[in-house]
Amino acid sequence: MKPADDSAVQATQPADDGAVQVIQPADDGAVQADSSAVPATRPPGPGALPAIWLAAILGLLAAAVLLGIVSAATDLGAVGWIAGLATGAAATALIVTARSRSDRPAILPADWVTLTRAVLCAGVAGLVAASFSRPVSITALVTVCAVALALDAVDGQVARRTGTATPLGGRLDGEVDAFLILLLSIAVSRDFGSWVLIIGAARYALLIAGWLISWLAAPLPPRYWRKVVAAVQGIVLTVAVSGQLDRIVGMIAVAAALLLLAESFGRDVRWLYRTGASPRTRRAVRLTILGLAVVIVWADLLAPDRAWQFTPAAFARIPVELLVLVGLALVLPAWPRRIVAALAGLLLGVLTFAKVLNLGSYEIVDRAFNPVNDWVSIAPAVGVVGDAIGRTRTDLLLAALSLGLLVLVIAVIASTMHITAVAARHRRGAARGLAAVTAVWALCAGLSLQAAPGFPVASTSATGLAVAQVRATQAALADPRYFAAVLKSADPESHIPASGLLTGLRGKDVIIVFVESYGQVAVRNSSIAPGVDGVLRRKTAALARAGWSTESAWLTSPTFGGISWLAHSTLQTGLWDDSTQRYAQLIASKRFTLSDAFDKAGWHTVGDDPSDDPTWLPGRLFYHYAQLYNQFNVGYKGPHFSYAKVPDQYTLAEFQHLELTPGHKPVMAEIDLDSSHSPWAPLPSIVPWNKVGNGSIYDPMPARGETPLSIAGNTARTRQAYGNSIQYSLHALTSWVTELNDPNLVLIFMGDHQPAGPVTSPGASHLVPISIVARDPSVFSQIASWHWQDGLLPSPSAPVEPMSAFRNRFLGAFSTAPSQTAPGN
Repeated sequence: MKPADDSAVQATQPADDGAVQVIQPADDGAVQADSSAVPATRPPGPGALPAIWLAAILGLLAAAVLLGIVSAATDLGAVGWIAGLATGAAATALIVTARSRSDRPAILPADWVTLTRAVLCAGVAGLVAASFSRPVSITALVTVCAVALALDAVDGQVARRTGTATPLGGRLDGEVDAFLILLLSIAVSRDFGSWVLIIGAARYALLIAGWLISWLAAPLPPRYWRKVVAAVQGIVLTVAVSGQLDRIVGMIAVAAALLLLAESFGRDVRWLYRTGASPRTRRAVRLTILGLAVVIVWADLLAPDRAWQFTPAAFARIPVELLVLVGLALVLPAWPRRIVAALAGLLLGVLTFAKVLNLGSYEIVDRAFNPVNDWVSIAPAVGVVGDAIGRTRTDLLLAALSLGLLVLVIAVIASTMHITAVAARHRRGAARGLAAVTAVWALCAGLSLQAAPGFPVASTSATGLAVAQVRATQAALADPRYFAAVLKSADPESHIPASGLLTGLRGKDVIIVFVESYGQVAVRNSSIAPGVDGVLRRKTAALARAGWSTESAWLTSPTFGGISWLAHSTLQTGLWDDSTQRYAQLIASKRFTLSDAFDKAGWHTVGDDPSDDPTWLPGRLFYHYAQLYNQFNVGYKGPHFSYAKVPDQYTLAEFQHLELTPGHKPVMAEIDLDSSHSPWAPLPSIVPWNKVGNGSIYDPMPARGETPLSIAGNTARTRQAYGNSIQYSLHALTSWVTELNDPNLVLIFMGDHQPAGPVTSPGASHLVPISIVARDPSVFSQIASWHWQDGLLPSPSAPVEPMSAFRNRFLGAFSTAPSQTAPGN
């Protein structure tokens, strides 16, 4: 006898989205809990029972045999055996019982395929259960899952070709699919997090919901996309459990599969709601949607643009912008209202984007994102992330962030349109509610009530952000004219004659070193300070024993957390360069730099930064270095350490080899040490100076150290890694001084900026240490008026100067024909 028709199976059968979708097709009543979903039963015929009992026996035996085979490949243990046998017995009992009670009490050809898949699920269950107590073979797990998924496409074909397709067969196939997906989600969740369990639990959650809410249990029409989504879940989870994907790539793939599942579920639930929900349910759903829309807009308006401000108090306020939006909805006609709502949603979306940019900017550079100047900083920031976690992961993260932002903007626009539409339909009630909330807002504003310090209950934060963005744009557009005037102003230091320029340093090698991210947090009042302070104290003593003197102070850096080149240009030019826009103007000018001064006075000038690109034009065209070094021309054959392409110790050793040879001309150099650049992992180790060689000695070190991902998200480990990197850089630099043992060396080293969060807490200063190391007492006598403190560790009371003051003070101290200007610009 032929089944009702093949369309019955089409709704329930393929790959079946019943595997992950609670909503089963119309014909099999997958979400029905009672027997009314199954056609009236009839007693099994005399030839049916033997076949059904044979299926039961074979199913149990096959499960035991499969578990035995799997156990030979990997030890299942008692837990794995119990779980596998229980699953096999339950699945077999379900299939044979359902068939024996159905209107066709027989084991049909497609049922044997379904029974085989159920037996394979028993093997998967045994492996997953055993994995909680012992390592299991991933190859065995993936193989069994792959075969079970492949057979999912077979049973439907068999049923149709043999004319034995039944609604019950489709339902049984869907249950096997659902259980396999549940097992896979459990396995994947152990590596990716418990959120993956949503995929496996979705089918059962909606099944339970169908018992409680009748319209959710109604049959659904066939839909091919539903089957595709179900197949995607199984495939993605199997690939994820294989471990062949990078963790971030795998998480993004599983998240994408979950989004597809949510979309498919949502479409089906919407269809069920429209066709079967009662008036009371419809009212509850409408209220829920309105509440969700209000929450989205409310949260969007009140969300801070700084991570540390995300507290309950930030959202326990009344946004005036929402009140204005509802007020406009009450007075505008339909089409103008829709246009205003859409524009309001779009503007809120733009402000959301601005908040996201500010969140990142405050976290990294401790200031708001400048809408004019900071776009060019995004590419270098992405490059740093790429160096830390790889280009592929970075691209995927950017894609995920962009997608999430797009979804958020769409949700905000949809919410503003929905709120205004509801307000327009219910004008009287909306007007009363608006009047009441507005009165509360006005009262809170008049009393200056605050949910917490800095968070007034009567909020205008979104408007304030918009105003701040406009003012920042105006200031950024006006600043080029002001800075151009500064660049054209008199610069007496550039007119000091060569004969009187830097006479106090004649015959000496002057090395200016920037230690990446070496900020005040490394040496004062932090969990990092004890280790770094210990290194500085020990090195101060070691240098003193070797005949070297040291003095230190503080400089205020123009940047924070990154954009190091702003610090370099500020120190060299004596101008406060705190934006990429100013930097572009500066390097296009003819401003007199420290390197120009040394070149004019007869020194050989060198720029050495391993991270520089070989085509870096400012080195030649602005700083006028006679020689430039980078990672490509210093003979380095070792590994990279995340962002740091060359270990600091190698940078110093090779600089000595290339420039400080016997009989060399006095050298002035700026050297930028990168090993303490974020993400601060992995980190090289100090090696004997005579073993540095071509850098191949560092080959095994990256694999032995931390990785950027291993410390990401863990504040304590990130701070520890930062502290270790600063200790490494300082150790390398100070030991190089004693190794070089050049009595004519004058070393000036400093930080370029404070490290970004989470190493530095919100509101930290821009102070960085600066130290001078020299053997000649005359060097220190010439800067006695600076009142720097002895040693490499400046105290909180040490002198503080803006970094832009250094050029003029330095040239004034060591030149016999000083300029007549103030110490700083």
